[in-house]
Amino acid sequence: MPVEVINPQSLRQTRTYFQASIATGTRLICLAGQAGVDATGQVVGKDDLSTQTEQAYKNIHNAMRELGASFTDIVKLTVYVPNLSPEDMQPLIEGAERAGASLGFDMRRPLTLVGVNALANPDWLVEVEAMALAEAAS
Repeated sequence: MPVEVINPQSLRQTRTYFQASIATGTRLICLAGQAGVDATGQVVGKDDLSTQTEQAYKNIHNAMRELGASFTDIVKLTVYVPNLSPEDMQPLIEGAERAGASLGFDMRRPLTLVGVNALANPDWLVEVEAMALAEAAS
């Protein structure tokens, strides 16, 4: 496995993500931020952070597969949420967990959650970018 995710014992232990990843692959994949939109660009779950998060994670999963990688190859995620508040945590976690459960992947990766003023589209409630390290394509 090219990416091992861990929670070092010296850091706070979390249930919803890992603190670190150790990557040994040969191909770096940087995926631009994915929002809660379908393949035609239509917003999925307008005004619903959980549904948009689920769609963003599904988009990442599908893109990784198309690029010859998988969600388990992801080294780091960065999640951007406009006007982030503590109340946003539960819908973010629920959406990511639903995506993982429906598509059969562990959604927990090292991640950074960033509150921002706005995203590119005012209907977007979340944007998730991914960095992965995978084995060379065959």
